[in-house]
Amino acid sequence: MMDYGDSKPYTINDIKIFGVKYLDPDILTASSGLMRGETVYIPGNAISQAVSRLWNQRYFSDVKVIAELLPDDMVNIEIYLQERPRVYRWGFEGIRKGEANTLLEDLKLKRGSELSDYVIDKNIKLIQKHFSGKGFRNTEVTARIENDSVVQNAVNVTFVVNKNKRVKIGAINFEGNEVFSDKRLRRTLKKTHQVNPNIFQSFKLNETDYEEDKENLLDFYNSQGYRNAVIVRDSMYVINDKRIGIDIQIEEGDKFYIRNVSWVGNSQYSTELLQAMLGIEKGDTYDKKTLHKRLGIGRETDIEDMSQISSLYQNNGYLMSVIEPSEIVVGKDSIDLEIKVFEGRPFTINNVEISGNQRVDDEVIRREIYTRPGELYNRALLMQTLRQLSQMQHFDPASIMPQIQPVSNDLVDIGWPLVESASDKFEISGGWGAGMFVGSVGVQLNNLSVKNFFKKGAWRPYPHGQNQQLVVRLQTNGSYYTSFMGSFTEPWLGGKKPNSLTIAAFYSNQTNSYSFGGVFYKSDSHFRTTGVSAGLGRRLSLPDPYFTLYTELGYTRYNLRNWEMFSNFDNGNSNIFTLRAVFGRSTVNNPIYPSSGTDFSLTVTLTPPYSLFDRKDYANMPANDPAKFKWIEYHKWQAKAQWFLPLTPDQKLVLMARAEMGYLGYYNKYKQSPFERFDVGGDGMTGYNIYGYDVIGLRGYSDGSLTPYDPQDPYAYANVYNKYTLELRYPFLQQPATHIYGLVFAEAGNGYRNWQEFDPFKLHRSLGVGIRVYIPFIGMIGLDWGYGFDGTARSSKPHGGKLHFSMGMDF
Repeated sequence: MMDYGDSKPYTINDIKIFGVKYLDPDILTASSGLMRGETVYIPGNAISQAVSRLWNQRYFSDVKVIAELLPDDMVNIEIYLQERPRVYRWGFEGIRKGEANTLLEDLKLKRGSELSDYVIDKNIKLIQKHFSGKGFRNTEVTARIENDSVVQNAVNVTFVVNKNKRVKIGAINFEGNEVFSDKRLRRTLKKTHQVNPNIFQSFKLNETDYEEDKENLLDFYNSQGYRNAVIVRDSMYVINDKRIGIDIQIEEGDKFYIRNVSWVGNSQYSTELLQAMLGIEKGDTYDKKTLHKRLGIGRETDIEDMSQISSLYQNNGYLMSVIEPSEIVVGKDSIDLEIKVFEGRPFTINNVEISGNQRVDDEVIRREIYTRPGELYNRALLMQTLRQLSQMQHFDPASIMPQIQPVSNDLVDIGWPLVESASDKFEISGGWGAGMFVGSVGVQLNNLSVKNFFKKGAWRPYPHGQNQQLVVRLQTNGSYYTSFMGSFTEPWLGGKKPNSLTIAAFYSNQTNSYSFGGVFYKSDSHFRTTGVSAGLGRRLSLPDPYFTLYTELGYTRYNLRNWEMFSNFDNGNSNIFTLRAVFGRSTVNNPIYPSSGTDFSLTVTLTPPYSLFDRKDYANMPANDPAKFKWIEYHKWQAKAQWFLPLTPDQKLVLMARAEMGYLGYYNKYKQSPFERFDVGGDGMTGYNIYGYDVIGLRGYSDGSLTPYDPQDPYAYANVYNKYTLELRYPFLQQPATHIYGLVFAEAGNGYRNWQEFDPFKLHRSLGVGIRVYIPFIGMIGLDWGYGFDGTARSSKPHGGKLHFSMGMDF
């Protein structure tokens, strides 16, 4: 007999396992933690711990341990187990294959896991929750369990899913609201909407989004001065098998106003400065949301908003600064604000570490980093660094997030973990443009290192690491068209300042040769272009670090023989010396799929004003005299701007707005340039590099169809154009290697003969849809379908539908 009130030591003589058929008894003995010859106390923890270890393996539906006492304080341990079957295969019925694969991944259903009622019930509930979040709130799920025909003690589990009809929110009603209408309160719910004609809203109920929207509702009341507003209760009810309703009861309370504002604890900045930044005065409506936003605390913290008071401290080293507003209710409707500032000590950057870069040299990354050891911590410079690293296009922008780690009371380490992504492009393609098929071969290396050209082992597959760019491209249509261009860019000329140097050269030859009926006809006309350019780019510090200036000297030579494509000039040579300047500013957060920021540029191109000093009488010179076009003169202006506005908190749904215009002017009206004008309408690409005029795309219309047409001068092109675009974008796939997004666009624009005819509201309009696919080795590929609602330069009838293909980034 065993006395359970008196624990006694025993030596284990033997351990036996009973009831197992498919598991190794020796392994189970070892996993129990008991060993032959070991001394254990009975009763004691050793036996209970052995039972727990066996239960935790989740292989068994029953575990029993029996101790057989022997003479001389010996004991035999007998372990009786009942094995659970293992799941050999998980499956689904009643749903699509893609949905089944998503569930297998999300539920982490793995082959070989144990079968139990708990596992089945848990996964049934998770499946129902998954489809409930997609609007199928009446989803029914059952489990079918079958023994596997091959593997012993194994079963196959199939979840049979009946989603039933999708349930949408049919009504959202409010009770207790006297100040604001139901319609106004529904607008405060950002993601929870009742059924309405807006096709861009979701009408399904997502529990997480609904909880956030209740907070948004209270935020709205707080912003209007109702600081004591509360949701008394909310409930859901069934309208029918397709609709549910939501009732929300609110207690609004009284409206509050600001009486006094005081500051405590601020020593680095004066109360007058902080109060001016806060912008809240006596008598203002109490607005908790605006208060927190201007302070930069709580849910309203925005690390990119430099106007917040928290940013004022963070940008000057005060990493641990804390701002806490406290409210003192005075009377029925007044509040005194006491804002406490805990400044702490300024932090200095100790170390800046970089990790994850394999192909880009450390020195190349460090020169793009504005947070440097020995300097005060500055959140504004931190954000500038983040944007600069994203724009290098060597790293996944979504993965760039600084790691801030204080190491003492006044020192902080900053880490930049990076995930490299491919940015080089190799192109072998064919495209249709200008009524012909053009083949292209090109390579764009974005991380070249010239200094390592002769370094042993550096060619893998080319010397890399210094962020230098080399572009080489060849295009041809056989005998009709051939083009070659090459450019090299050094982003840090001299290695000390971000001044870039770009050198480029290009050549193209177009002819009128063709084949017909198996006979090849040689050309009797051509248009040849040869050019070189060299440019310097600078990042400016004023007005802010996002401004850039690029200046370029260029020379282009046009050689024409019987080429009737330019006004009054079809034979001879033309030379163009240009000085081009591009002044721009960009705060775009992602070069591939921008979701916020702005981008604008002003480009001015000037040639020498030859007519002012060559003493030639151009007024009495024949219109087609080749001498008039030997040295081309003009001044050209182009302005472009675009904005990116995220419409959802996850910054996936994005509105892009773009406006641009161009003007080609002259110094002497009798010596106007036949080149460098604008051809408006179509894809924006012709299938090959075009020289002599700029192609301005406008979807929904044919190539060049919006360029003014004059039967007396059919090759005049446009001297002025304007264009406006709105796009609503949504990503289908966002990976470091590949991006796919769809878009809906509205576009309008026009081309004009001269400035006198320019009318910014005389536009040709279009609507359409499109898709963009970004592949690192190819770049951005686009396909759009647009419908032109208006006529063209040659027809007053609506243009109708048009399919467009494009390659490359906009702007």
